[in-house]
Amino acid sequence: MKPIKVGLLGIGVVGGGTYDVLKRNQEEITRRSGRAIQITMVADLNVERAKQITGGSCDVVSDGNLVVTNPDIDIVIELIGGYGIAKELVLKAIANGKHVVTANKALLAVHGNEIFKAAHDKGVIVAFEAAVAGGIPIIKALREGLTANRIEWIAGIINGTTNFILSEMRDKGLNFDVVLKEAQRLGYAEADPTFDIEGIDAAHKLTIMSAIAFGIPVQFDKAYVEGITKLEAIDIRYAEQLGYRIKLLGITKRMPNGIELRVHPTLIPEKRLIANVEGAMNAVVVNGDAVGATLYYGKGAGAEPTGSAVIADLVDIARVATASPEHRVPPLAFQPGAIANIPVLPMSEITTSYYLRMHVKDQPGVLADVARILADATISIDAMIQKEPGEGANTTDIVMLTHQTQEKNMLAAIEKINALPTVVGKVTKIRLEELT
Repeated sequence: MKPIKVGLLGIGVVGGGTYDVLKRNQEEITRRSGRAIQITMVADLNVERAKQITGGSCDVVSDGNLVVTNPDIDIVIELIGGYGIAKELVLKAIANGKHVVTANKALLAVHGNEIFKAAHDKGVIVAFEAAVAGGIPIIKALREGLTANRIEWIAGIINGTTNFILSEMRDKGLNFDVVLKEAQRLGYAEADPTFDIEGIDAAHKLTIMSAIAFGIPVQFDKAYVEGITKLEAIDIRYAEQLGYRIKLLGITKRMPNGIELRVHPTLIPEKRLIANVEGAMNAVVVNGDAVGATLYYGKGAGAEPTGSAVIADLVDIARVATASPEHRVPPLAFQPGAIANIPVLPMSEITTSYYLRMHVKDQPGVLADVARILADATISIDAMIQKEPGEGANTTDIVMLTHQTQEKNMLAAIEKINALPTVVGKVTKIRLEELT
């Protein structure tokens, strides 16, 4: 059987890793797929570097259009990133009857509905295992392995940069700004780390997982996104005293009135496995009605882990490319006509528990005033730490964990607490999930 010919758009870190793994494991991959898979054409603006990586084994060009319109290319791998030229080339590849493999979570989270429709209309496959959690096969698990389940919720550490920063803050007691600089020095954070530290990268990935889990369109614009830039080392220490770890979580849940879709710092009980995921590692917990909670853990980024996921998609396409489109696994797991228009809930309607820290004057009645405001909002206190003032100090911290309440109720209560003359500064609020 003739080999499958692949065109690669972008041979940077992930592209280079994909090329190396495919070459190194060629025999094993062919045994699995039933056909040889060969990268025969590469497009990259840095033509000389691309030629060095490929060693003259394939055609190298600077214009991606030459790849997506080449009649000899069966599959196009898009590893350019972003929304601009990547979208243009992906749609052009589809229009030319090419299957597409992409690691571009931003593109799919924002333009996935358009891309999936174009692929469906043309009868080609768009595969994207590498777009979420690097080498962890979470997309395949959601689309295929858990297909018998009604997925109830997903919670994931899906950005290695932020998890590394939070791990360092906890281990060394340092504040965010200090650890961010160290992460940049070590190469864990980009020179411009905005997408990571503000939660945008995690929200892109969560949007894709939510669509697959619940059979809804990708709706990145409706996700609630909050990063880690305002987290303080003191809150990480208090959380530990109370038996919790703080992680940046992507959380999506099926609720009676809609779907939750949110990324934010979250307290998790330290006894949960996901709470003990440290450094730049990723982990995703999926809760299904039949299997309960399942955990997927591994490297969420890097040249070869992500390249591994890209090649897994190539093998899948090699296996099913000759099958009629209606017999293939749909991109979002559910048949296109069965995608549901379930609303994504606004953050004000979300119900969860909370960690509250307030810096207050050391005088009688402060705790009673705070407790009264919470009680009036029907918010009950689960646990509390009241620190003794330091020597010569006239202020101290009160830390509380609350039972579940709606976000809008908590925001209203915090506004009243902030207005108390005995409260110094603003209340710090971090959401809490038991993940049971």
